[in-house]
Amino acid sequence: MELILKSNNQESLAKIITLAKKLNVVIERKDSDLQDTTKDEIKNRILNFKAKGTSSFGDASRWEKDQREDRHLPII
Repeated sequence: MELILKSNNQESLAKIITLAKKLNVVIERKDSDLQDTTKDEIKNRILNFKAKGTSSFGDASRWEKDQREDRHLPII
C-alpha cells in the first residue's frame, strides 16, 4: 500500500516521520511543490494543445445544424 501526504507544516511532517520510523514504515520523501512557473507551463501546454489528426466526431457544425433543423411534428 502507498500513502501520499502533502503538507506545508514542517512540524506536523516531523511528527508523522517520527511515528512512521517507530512503526518500521518505509519513507520516501519527494519534494514536489508546484511553483507558479510550473503551473504556467502546464496551463500553456493545455491551451496550446493541437490535435495531430482530424476529429473522430466528424463535422461539429453540420451536426449542430442537423439537430436544430425544423422537424415535422405530427398533430394528434
